[in-house]
Amino acid sequence: MSKKSSLLSAANFDRRQTLLMMGGSAVAATAGASASMSLADSHSAEADIIRSHGYSFFGDLKYPADFAHFDYVNPNAPKGGEITLSARGTFDGFNRWAWRGNPQTNASVVGESLMARPVWGTPVPADSLTDSYCLIAREVEYPADKTWCVFHMRDDVVFRDGSPVRAQDAAFTFNLFLEQGIRSWSRAVSQRVTGVEVIDDMTLRYTFAEDISRRSLIDQVGGMIVLSEEWYKETGERLDEPSVLSPMGTGPYQVGDYEFNRYVVYERNPNYWGWDHPVNVGRHNFDRIRIEYFSDATAEFEGFKAGEYTFRAEGSSKRWATGYDFPALDSGDVKKESIPDQTPPLNAGVIFNTLRAPVDNRDVRHALSLAFNFEWTRESLEFDLTTQRNSFAQDQEWEAKGPPEGAELELLTSLGDVVPPELLTEPAVMPHSSDPSRTSDRRNQRAALRILRDAGWTVDDRGRMVDENGNQMSLSFLVLSTWDDTRKATIETYVNTLRDWGIRVNAQAVDSAQGQLRFRDKDYDMIYTQIQTFSGVGTGLKQTFGSETAEVSSWNPSALRSPLVDAIIEAALDATSREEEIAALTALDRALRYERVIAHAGYIPEDWIAYYDMFERPDDLPPLGIGVLDFWWFNQEKYEALKASGALR
Repeated sequence: MSKKSSLLSAANFDRRQTLLMMGGSAVAATAGASASMSLADSHSAEADIIRSHGYSFFGDLKYPADFAHFDYVNPNAPKGGEITLSARGTFDGFNRWAWRGNPQTNASVVGESLMARPVWGTPVPADSLTDSYCLIAREVEYPADKTWCVFHMRDDVVFRDGSPVRAQDAAFTFNLFLEQGIRSWSRAVSQRVTGVEVIDDMTLRYTFAEDISRRSLIDQVGGMIVLSEEWYKETGERLDEPSVLSPMGTGPYQVGDYEFNRYVVYERNPNYWGWDHPVNVGRHNFDRIRIEYFSDATAEFEGFKAGEYTFRAEGSSKRWATGYDFPALDSGDVKKESIPDQTPPLNAGVIFNTLRAPVDNRDVRHALSLAFNFEWTRESLEFDLTTQRNSFAQDQEWEAKGPPEGAELELLTSLGDVVPPELLTEPAVMPHSSDPSRTSDRRNQRAALRILRDAGWTVDDRGRMVDENGNQMSLSFLVLSTWDDTRKATIETYVNTLRDWGIRVNAQAVDSAQGQLRFRDKDYDMIYTQIQTFSGVGTGLKQTFGSETAEVSSWNPSALRSPLVDAIIEAALDATSREEEIAALTALDRALRYERVIAHAGYIPEDWIAYYDMFERPDDLPPLGIGVLDFWWFNQEKYEALKASGALR
């Protein structure tokens, strides 16, 4: 229900429209003298070469080349201490990118990229949507037309075993991710990145396809993790196979102690090279980050009350309203805060898998959406704490309102017959309203039955919703046993309404491992989960909403395949100004709502957190994340006081 709720993962507290940061390409990497002509010669025919400490598509970096640290951090934050968080479910390894198994959610924190990327979920920087800054690379070089880019790497970066990082490692990782990595990413990148070339040990060049948008090319390859080629050769590890080994990366944290399905500790990397880098000043302040695993939501919350973990992001409105009355909170040992959330809320709700009949039919999806009673859910299950979500871009400048006009209308009109005529003249699709006094709204039921009848579904004399051949509509709703009681109750109420309409629904809960497998395989008709929001244009939009990778992309739980949406994304990628970008994003929001792939649930315009009073943070938080694991710090004196009082063990 919360903007912060983590539906298929845990210990993830900040988010952004940024999508898959990892990947590779099946293009060859050449090295050393075999790269033939010198870098200068290869650029001799190019004009308007840009060389910079960072990258922004529109060229408007916030921080200059000599910046000392990000504005929102405390550069004098003390280092030390431990913060403990929670997760539900299980884990069986540390290869975050395996196609099978149930890897630890945060296992990719051991690695870094040429440009700084989110480590614990907080954007880097957390005060700009459009900027990327060099990290393993010291500079990025590219022509004005962005047909290629060159990364000039630092010579002081080492992996956690102390071995130096070379351009060959970056090229190796790039190829590895395409050959063995996430299929949707590999497919997209191989069509956009035509080559990666090792110029020398510290210089790497990427070339890009012609006649494609220049969006998300440089920041995409720059945001890809860099892992050790030698480590993979020595261990024989594969990226697509589960593993108990943690990949060899360069990051500030490494896997320390762990016990599968019980806990994992990420500890400070003693060989970390980058403590004084401007990107890192004031960040990565904890010595240890521990994650405790619990079997269910009740055990998890009881563990927090008992001090088994020390920071909690609350996702249950019921628990936030009624559960925080335990002694440690009353005494002030635990702090409870609501922090205004300035980012777009995640698009949580009942999502329909458009690969599977009958929810491959837009009208059927519309009818089934009418069974969701947000008003009853808010009053009966969410303590009136949630707000109705209207849009995929809720409360943002690019939220579609009313009929299209101005630049948005011009864009939609330019797309031709792929745009339904009503999209040009009618207001954006809005959520239905429902009677809060009962779980099923009779007015909405009558409307839904009319829509279903027109789509070929009627109620027979046995009260079953059947097609023209007498086959009852049957739906599979994927539910995880580890989900909290509020979400389960919301699903149960919705499912019972569908059953009252004569629809057979299987909503038996499964464990987290089976749930992850079914989620990846899209083995469901409906699921209560989330679709990423968006604040800018990038090729990640194709992975989240595009047809080409719909069947394999885990970022597209609806498996949406819409020529309309595809055309808008292509137009968005060609935007040359932020104004054009806003118009395209508004059109995208309008089109997604038209497709009716989700029955939107409510959202909370705040982040709810509770923690034992031994952590501190900057007074002014950045707009894109709370950053508890990124730029908060530990207060030793407060910790000692909590120990002395018995609040902590």
